[in-house]
Amino acid sequence: MIQLKSFIKFLIVPVIQKKWYADLLIALPRIICGLLLTVSFGADKFGMPWTADSQNLSLFEVSAWFPEDVASYGGIFAMAPVFFAWMGAFSEAVGGLLFMLGLKTRIASFLIICTMLVAIFMQKWHQGLWSMLPAMGFLWVAIYHLVLGSGRFGLDFLISKKLK
Repeated sequence: MIQLKSFIKFLIVPVIQKKWYADLLIALPRIICGLLLTVSFGADKFGMPWTADSQNLSLFEVSAWFPEDVASYGGIFAMAPVFFAWMGAFSEAVGGLLFMLGLKTRIASFLIICTMLVAIFMQKWHQGLWSMLPAMGFLWVAIYHLVLGSGRFGLDFLISKKLK
């Protein structure tokens, strides 16, 4: 039980910088990337309350074209394209929202890292560096926050104050 509690504490408690403005500078890329992931990239393929009506998606429904796209990667993705499409779209839409809010930041970061690695190596690799840049940007911001957590400008910080 003690190990589980310390693991949960590790997942939630962010690294706090000495100066508040350092935490703000760290939070800005997280907030912007989370907003872009959830509003634009995720909402285009996953039903969220802010998904455009023209997408014709119910809540948590994946666009019909996305599993076909995922299946084209081959290998394990071809064996379970609906599962991997749902997980990828979920990590962008819901993970992006959590990332933006600084809630469960390390878990959201891990999901975003996995999704961006798949996007880089399975989808964008043969299209050249310029096509990979958005996914690479999200990847680097997510790696940074996997280590640091949300900082003091996130909901994890408020929750961690209650854990002490």
